[in-house]
Amino acid sequence: MPSMITLSVTAVPDHLRGALTRWLLEVTPEPYVGTVSAKVRDELWTAVSACIEDGIAVLTYPAANEQGFDLRTAGHRRRNPVDFDGMTLVAFGAPPPDEGGKETVNPF
Repeated sequence: MPSMITLSVTAVPDHLRGALTRWLLEVTPEPYVGTVSAKVRDELWTAVSACIEDGIAVLTYPAANEQGFDLRTAGHRRRNPVDFDGMTLVAFGAPPPDEGGKETVNPF
């Protein structure tokens, strides 16, 4: 049964953006939305994660859990999904090093 998905991509190759528009609607420059089957969703995710390069991708889709959705991520990112007793929370990692080679530390 088809279900609605959202796919947000940042800094990905143009050919990937073009391929995504065959299946999904690009509502603004980064998020894509569409209604596809689980098989198409999985195939799209395989293609996205295979050619993400230096970019970032986050896929959300309906799931039979307490939150009502699940998510997948690919690429190097600061936000990482963490399972906390069956709930998906987002943990923030350290910021990337600045141009001077030192990491910027936020005390808060």
